[in-house]
Amino acid sequence: MTNFDVFNGDADGICALHQMRLANPIESTLITGIKRDISLLKNVQAAAGDQVLVLDISLDKNRSDLERLLSQNTHVQYFDHHFAGEIPINKNLVATINTDANTCTSLLVNNHLKQQFLPWAVTAAFGDNLHQSAHTAAMPLNLTKEQLNQLEQLGTCINYNGYGSNLDDLIFTPDALYKIISNYENPFDFISSDNAFVALLNGYNEDISNIQTCKPDYETSSHSVTLLPNEKWARRVSGVYANKLATEHHSRAHAMLTLQADNSYVVSVRAPLSNKTGADELCRQFETGGGRKAAAGINRLAVEDYDKFIEKFTQAFV
Repeated sequence: MTNFDVFNGDADGICALHQMRLANPIESTLITGIKRDISLLKNVQAAAGDQVLVLDISLDKNRSDLERLLSQNTHVQYFDHHFAGEIPINKNLVATINTDANTCTSLLVNNHLKQQFLPWAVTAAFGDNLHQSAHTAAMPLNLTKEQLNQLEQLGTCINYNGYGSNLDDLIFTPDALYKIISNYENPFDFISSDNAFVALLNGYNEDISNIQTCKPDYETSSHSVTLLPNEKWARRVSGVYANKLATEHHSRAHAMLTLQADNSYVVSVRAPLSNKTGADELCRQFETGGGRKAAAGINRLAVEDYDKFIEKFTQAFV
C-alpha cells in the first residue's frame, strides 16, 4: 500500500498536514505546489487499496480525478474549506468539508485530532487571515500576547512563501518547507531555532517594504484595487498584502492584480472582514477563478478584462 499526501502549499495546507503526520507518522509521497496550484489530484497515480490524504484544495476543482481514484478503490480522506459543490457519496471517501468563512482546513483537522497540536492550527488560522478564529482557538493554550504575535507572524510567513507564478518565485518549495517544519512538534521551537524562519521573515519584510510604494489604481470607501508589477517580489507578497489591507480596513473589499509575463493578471480578492462573503462567487465568474467566501482569486485575467473585473468587483461588495 502506498500513501499520498496532497496539500495546498500555503500555511493552511502545510500546517494541516503537519498535524496529521504528528498524529500518525507514516512514509508518504508528497504532492503539492504553489498556493494557486490546486488541481493536484491529477498528479496522484494510485492503485486499489492505496491511501490518499487531501488537504486544503477545492473538491470541485479536482472532481474528475477524485472520481477516478474512488472508482479504482483508492481510499481518500479529504479535509477542506473551499467551495466543493456536490460531495460524492462513496464508501472509499471520508470527507470533512466546511465552507464557513470563519474556519480553515487546519482548524477542521484540529477538531478531528481533538486539539492534539493546537498551536499549529492557530498558526494556520492566522496565515489564512482568520485572526478572530485564531484568537478564539488559542484560548485553551493560555498564550501571552507576545506568543500570539509570534504565531501570527509565523502563519503569515508560511502563507507568504506559497505565493508565486512558479516554484522558482518561492523562497522554499512547499514540500521542502513542510519537511523542515515536520521536525518541530512545537512552533515556538521552529521560530527560535531554525534558519528557515529567519529566511522567511527577512523575505517577507523586504517584499512588504517594496509593495508599500504601490498606490491603489481604483479606490472608494468600500473598494480598493492595486496593480502590481511583473516582479518576483510582487508575486510573492500580493496575497499576504491583500490580507494585511483587509485587516487594516475591515469594511473595504480589496483586490491585488499582479501583472504576468503573458500580459495577464493574477488576481487576489479579499471580502471585507466586516462581511466575509462573496469573494468566491465573484472569482468563479471568471474561467480560472475560485477560492472561499472571504478570500479568492483568479489565476489568469486578461488585461482587456480589467474593466469587466472592476464592474463585477464593485457589484459584488456593495
